[in-house]
Amino acid sequence: MIAIEGERATLTGALTLANVNAVLAEGERVFKVPSLTVDLAGITEVDSTAVSLLLEWRRSAQREKRVIDYVNYPGNLKSLIQLYGVTDLLAIS
Repeated sequence: MIAIEGERATLTGALTLANVNAVLAEGERVFKVPSLTVDLAGITEVDSTAVSLLLEWRRSAQREKRVIDYVNYPGNLKSLIQLYGVTDLLAIS
């Protein structure tokens, strides 16, 4: 689900209630670099928990004085982020 190469992470597959706890734990384990770009293009299925996960990773990074950026939002995830009104928090243009 999460592949890390240097300061870039790639997420693939579904990001839903069924697996969000496992993905959250994996992210907390591997996202330890000072600055990280997370590529979301490989996400195939989402629900509202995907938005919550991205917000939690952002809050966690801020608490630990790290930077996390997200790129290549799939359309279905972008739509949910816009629906919940958190586009500014997740830097969607």
